[in-house]
Amino acid sequence: MCCPDDLPISNRRLAAHPGDLSLGRLSIRSRVFLAPLSGITDVPFRRLVRSFGTEVVYSEMVASGELIRNDADSRQRAGADGLGLHAVQLAGREASAMRKAAEIVAAEGADVIDINMGCPAKKVVGGLSGSALMRDLDQALRLIEATVAGAGSVPVTLKMRLGWDRSSLNAPDLAVRAEGAGVRLVTVHGRTRDQFYTGEADWPAIAAVSRAVTIPVVANGDLQSVADLSSMLHASEADAAMIGRGVCGRPWFPALVGGHLDCNQMQQSFADLAVSHYDSMLEFYGEQAGLRHARKHLGWYLDRWEAAAASRLASDRAELMRATDPALVRARLRSLLGAATLSDVEPDLSASLRQAA
Repeated sequence: MCCPDDLPISNRRLAAHPGDLSLGRLSIRSRVFLAPLSGITDVPFRRLVRSFGTEVVYSEMVASGELIRNDADSRQRAGADGLGLHAVQLAGREASAMRKAAEIVAAEGADVIDINMGCPAKKVVGGLSGSALMRDLDQALRLIEATVAGAGSVPVTLKMRLGWDRSSLNAPDLAVRAEGAGVRLVTVHGRTRDQFYTGEADWPAIAAVSRAVTIPVVANGDLQSVADLSSMLHASEADAAMIGRGVCGRPWFPALVGGHLDCNQMQQSFADLAVSHYDSMLEFYGEQAGLRHARKHLGWYLDRWEAAAASRLASDRAELMRATDPALVRARLRSLLGAATLSDVEPDLSASLRQAA
C-alpha cells in the first residue's frame, strides 16, 4: 500500500487527457501537487517534500508589493529550493506591482508563477488581495493580465476558491476569464471565503470549473488519505489534486498519494526525519529565527506520533516548544520518537501500530 501506482481513478478529463499534464512549455508527470502554504512551504520544507518524489511544490505566498521593494523576507520566500521545478505564488492588489513581481521571479529562474486569489486571511482580504478578488472579477482579470505579461514565457497558474460565499459561486466565471487571459492551469479550493477552513470541502462544486475550461484543473481541500484521491478526482472532474494542510507533520504524504514513493523510504526513522528537518531550519534561518520557525513543525510531528501511538505528550511537548538548546531538542525528539518509522506514523499504513498500542 505504500506505493499506490495504480489508484482507481474514474474521471472524464483524465480519460480524455492521459499521460503528462501540459503546462506551457512544461510537462508535468505527477497528478498530486503540494499547495502554497504561508509559513509552511519554505525552502527547508519544500526540499524535504521533494526528497520523497513530489514534483510540483509551490512556494509560500509572496506579497508582490513587498517583493518589488526588495524586502528580504519576501525574497527569501520566493527563493528556489535548489531541486526540480520552481513554482512561486504571488499575491497583490495592484496590476503594476504584480507585473513587476512576475518579471523579477521570472528573471530569477521561476518555472511557474501562481496567482493567489484564494487566501481567506483577514489581513490579506482586508488589503483587497487573495479571495477578496473574487468579489471583483474585473479587477481580478487586470491582475491576471498584468502577471501574464510580466511572466513572459513562464507559465502562469491561478489558485482560487469556489467564491466569496454560497450566494456567489463564481469560480467558473473567473476560470474562463483566466484561461482567456493566458493562465495555463487553475486550482480550486472547494470552500468559499466565508468558510475559511471550516466544514467540508465541496468537491462536486469544483466540477463546474472543470466543465467550463479546457486548461488543467486542480482540486484542493480535505485530501487527507490515499483513498481520498480517487473520490476527489471523480467528484471534481479535475485533472489533478493539491494537498494542503494534510501535509503537516507528514512531508512524505503527497508522494505517497501520487504513487511516486519508494517503499524503502517509508522505513526510514521518523526521529531522523524530524531532527534533519529541524537542523535544516536552523541552518536556513539562523539559530534564533530557526528555533521559532521549527516549533510548529515539531508540534505537528508530535501530533502524528500521539495519534499513531495513542499516547499523550503534553509535558514533553511543552518542553520542546520552550527549548532554546538545539542539542536538547534533538535528544528529546530521539527519545520520544524512538525506533518509529515513517510507516508507523502514517495513518494509511499504521493500523497495526494502533492495534498493538
